Amino acid sequence: MQFIDTHTHLYLDEFEADRPEMIRRAIDKGIQRFLLPNIDTESLEPMLNLCKQFPDVCLPMLGLHPTSVKADWKAQLESFESILFSEKHPFIAIGEIGLDFYWDKSFAEAQLSALRTQFDWAKKLNLPVAIHTRAAFSEMLDEITKAQDGRLKGVLHCFTGSLEDAQRAVDLGFLLGIGGVLTYKKSALPEIISQIDMEHLILETDAPFLPPVPYRGKRNESAYMIETALKLATIKQLSMEEIAQQTTQNAVELFKLNKL
Repeated sequence: MQFIDTHTHLYLDEFEADRPEMIRRAIDKGIQRFLLPNIDTESLEPMLNLCKQFPDVCLPMLGLHPTSVKADWKAQLESFESILFSEKHPFIAIGEIGLDFYWDKSFAEAQLSALRTQFDWAKKLNLPVAIHTRAAFSEMLDEITKAQDGRLKGVLHCFTGSLEDAQRAVDLGFLLGIGGVLTYKKSALPEIISQIDMEHLILETDAPFLPPVPYRGKRNESAYMIETALKLATIKQLSMEEIAQQTTQNAVELFKLNKL
């Protein structure tokens, strides 16, 4: 079985002490590729360094995370734009971008502007988007609807919306990124995902965040994605081989990756 962790922050300081060993643990579990979303200008260099250390295993995205949209957001976007539209760039997606109105709405309008700009980049460059959404699913789906001209594609990472949100996203041509929340006892996600076809799902960890059961309270890592895959297999009444094959195929197609 071969899996792809489609959203993981392995370049963060939480992995400084054991990063190579942690990646090896995941590879030993069958997770063969790690897709790395960017957060801001400061995270770019450590992310690219990790991709150089593990070429064809760790693959980078470029984007401004909504909670990183602060007073300097325009300057950060200008920096990213010059990199993206240079002669050569290594990025497989625009991400992690999105809307997050959970903690602070003081930059809500700036988040919307940044999102729209990055949607435009994705369409011009024919790249998918990896979208973060928290306390803003209705607004996000409205923005995707406005931007969707047949060229916009991507994934709602760490999907935790309603069944209606899931169906709207699928109708707009988007995939749902499924992570550790699927395993949580009080999560509504299992019931929702039971009603969504497998062709619309990909797996992720969001490591070091949101570890699945039985690792809650610990640092998440890519090897733990197997627990999410097991839960998905139970929900869908499919074998782990079938879960691996379909979610990997979905990721390969969305991110235009070479087959494993």
